Amino acid sequence: MIKLFDTGAYLVNQSVLISDDHNAADALKAQLGYVPSKEQTFKNTMAYSILEAHNTSDNMENLKIKFDAMASHDITYVGIIQTARASGLEKFPIPYVLTNCHNSLCAVGGTINEDDHMFGLSAAKKYGGIYVPAHQAVIHQYMREMMSGCGKMILGSDSHTRYGALGTMAIGEGGGELAKQLLGRTYDVKRPGVVAVYLTGEPQKGVGPQDVALAIIGAVFKNGYVKNKVMEFVGDGISKLSVEYRNGIDVMTTETTCLSSIWMTDEKVEEYFALHGRNDAYRRLRPDDVAYYDGVIFVELNKIKPMIAMPFHPSNAYSIEELNANLADIIHEVEATGNKQLDNPKIKFSLQDKIVNGRLKVDQGVIAGCAGGTYDNLCDAADILRGVSIGNDEFALSVYPSSQPVFLQLVENGAIASLMTAGATVRTAFCGPCFGAGDVPSNNALSIRHSTRNFPNREGSKPSDGQISSVALMDARSIAATAANGGFLTPATELADIDYTKPKYYFHKEVYENRVYNGFGKADASVALKFGPNITDWPKMSHLTEDLLLQVASVIDDPVTTTDELIPSGETSSYRSNPLRLAEFTLSRKDPSYVGRAKAIQAAETARLAGKCPVEAVPALKDVFEQIHQLGFDATPAKTGLGSVIYAKKPGDGSAREQAASCQKVLGGWANVAGEYATKRYRSNLINWGMLPFLYDGGVTFQNGEYLFVPGIRNAVAEKTAEIPAYLIGPAGTKELSLTLSDLTDDERSIILAGCLINYYAQN
Repeated sequence: MIKLFDTGAYLVNQSVLISDDHNAADALKAQLGYVPSKEQTFKNTMAYSILEAHNTSDNMENLKIKFDAMASHDITYVGIIQTARASGLEKFPIPYVLTNCHNSLCAVGGTINEDDHMFGLSAAKKYGGIYVPAHQAVIHQYMREMMSGCGKMILGSDSHTRYGALGTMAIGEGGGELAKQLLGRTYDVKRPGVVAVYLTGEPQKGVGPQDVALAIIGAVFKNGYVKNKVMEFVGDGISKLSVEYRNGIDVMTTETTCLSSIWMTDEKVEEYFALHGRNDAYRRLRPDDVAYYDGVIFVELNKIKPMIAMPFHPSNAYSIEELNANLADIIHEVEATGNKQLDNPKIKFSLQDKIVNGRLKVDQGVIAGCAGGTYDNLCDAADILRGVSIGNDEFALSVYPSSQPVFLQLVENGAIASLMTAGATVRTAFCGPCFGAGDVPSNNALSIRHSTRNFPNREGSKPSDGQISSVALMDARSIAATAANGGFLTPATELADIDYTKPKYYFHKEVYENRVYNGFGKADASVALKFGPNITDWPKMSHLTEDLLLQVASVIDDPVTTTDELIPSGETSSYRSNPLRLAEFTLSRKDPSYVGRAKAIQAAETARLAGKCPVEAVPALKDVFEQIHQLGFDATPAKTGLGSVIYAKKPGDGSAREQAASCQKVLGGWANVAGEYATKRYRSNLINWGMLPFLYDGGVTFQNGEYLFVPGIRNAVAEKTAEIPAYLIGPAGTKELSLTLSDLTDDERSIILAGCLINYYAQN
């Protein structure tokens, strides 16, 4: 089904794979008549050529990328524009799309979110942006339809920024990286490795894009096979897939922790752009006749079966057939792993009651967003549900078309009527089910969803209140089959008599023409930004001091920590434009005591910056500084930066949201210490908020309440010191350890020294 190559490989004529082993030279000579050099052929990938075209430096090993367009939604664009505005923004230099698909719902009892939308529209007018009103489209569907293009690069402040199936290399990053682009700066990254995803064969009837995606994620996530690399889709199987099917696979590449993706393009992509009135967006993309890849994921599409990703990660993937055959054992394993991951004495995660007469019965189904709500998915789901009922018991099904043009065509071809008649609830374009702001399940419920993630509590449950529910990811077709079967888990391949009608799609461009504000190139400086009472500026942040004394405010020993655990989604949505109020939610799901601990030591830094004695604010510091003096350092409370630090083994998996880092900074955080960082984007977020992304692989165990003293850190950052000595001071005495910062660019070092990106731009 899926095979991972142990070595790199050459792809010859887009069809023949040759492993980079001791037989490679002979095989290459047989195919080509000569043996090409690896140094030349790694430049022959589609990814390399696109990166080269967008690199503004003269060094292809250390890239400085400028993008063709950008996109943000209403949880992120206010903070990005506020950051850029504080740094001298005058107008948007490239098309910048502001969509409204996350905070589409008003806050209960008020219009906090609508204030953000009005800010966005006024910013589009003032700076020359593109504003997509609420309910018109989810961010990635609009970008596919209206902004993608073969050979382009797009940057988005959402981790699922992926348009590779349309020939567009897209990257999801934290807001600081978008602010840099708005200010004419670059996205700096080492040249990423490129892994080929070779698709061959044709999917079975009833197997959808989510099935293919989950199978790939299950094969590559835990071993980091594509971490921070580009996934380049090639092979004869691509031609067997519709464009929307490709999009459905592509958007889920984010869950592999890759940096970006790109696909070969063909006449189907050409037809897609023509259909959307953008013929000039197409060009044929292919790797050169011989291209070298750092690895290969070989996917036999015909062997992919309907899949399910059990709680609490998309990589926790099984075939539905395997799950049904080993139900009790797998459920037991999922429960044990889940309870360890949740680590919450208030709740007990259990799925035992979902086993009914030897079968798994789920409580809810949702097909939504950039992954699930596409035209092809909903047409196939409608075909499965035509003439049947989902029943009138607990099971419920919700459907969210990905854009108003898609919704309108589904109305016109009768698919919506079939879905509604069967009992499904149909709603407007909204990303809520992906992050806990829509269709929150009841306590102990299990929801099956064609959406992007199933992290703990991402569906909106409230563990702090003793509530727990969970999500399993599935494809729309098997969700519909399960719905038709009253909630009993059913793979769509079991429904052999379904006639998938595949109705033709007609794009109604007038939907966007009548509602979307397109102001690119028409910036009007006279327009005043509209501020609601919940939109506030970033608090002032100080520069990095020569020495740092940081209290350990949270220790997370989980193998991986998601950004949802660092700053929750869902309940925080209404406060994303208010840094101080949002910070109150930091680590609320993982470590509810963190905020109090961070604030306690922050009081000392507040006193220091005000010219007062930090020891009076935190008396325990007197003994700590005495121990520092005994180590031979003359650090004083008045000149030492004081704050908090988080230790986690592998933080930052999942969302691109910069608030995972900025909220720590707002609470006085100066650093993270980690064994490794799950994604580049989280590490970049730390840097852009002036936080030190320390790495530590030693044997010392961190404990809450201990102090980490890092002498000479400012000089170490400036001088690019490889090994940074530090001292962990606690009740058991003092332990010396060695920290590293890995590779920091000169600009990143300057940002950290300045204290944050805003300060960096202000002083420049």
